[in-house]
Amino acid sequence: MQKSDSFYNEMGSRIIKKRKQLGLSQEELAARADVSPQMLSTAERGSKSILSENLLRISTALGVTADYLLTGRMARADADSLVQKIMAASPETQSKIERIVDILLEE
Repeated sequence: MQKSDSFYNEMGSRIIKKRKQLGLSQEELAARADVSPQMLSTAERGSKSILSENLLRISTALGVTADYLLTGRMARADADSLVQKIMAASPETQSKIERIVDILLEE
């Protein structure tokens, strides 16, 4: 497997993971992103590169940055979105999130 194949496979895996977290089918995500279901399937399989405008459409529909889909690393916009979600949570939930983060960072 070539390095580029692995890159596209990893990006496809991130698309699938986020789509499933949102409870969306491929068809639903394709409609939200205004791309064809076939194009989305190709992106998820990582079988070839996709156009940058399609990557942006998919990332927007998933509520993440294209940086996240490309690299797997959270960009500032992703972090800001996560912080907003945490701030909107109840104090009890915020406390649970803090404990979970502490546990994960101990590893």
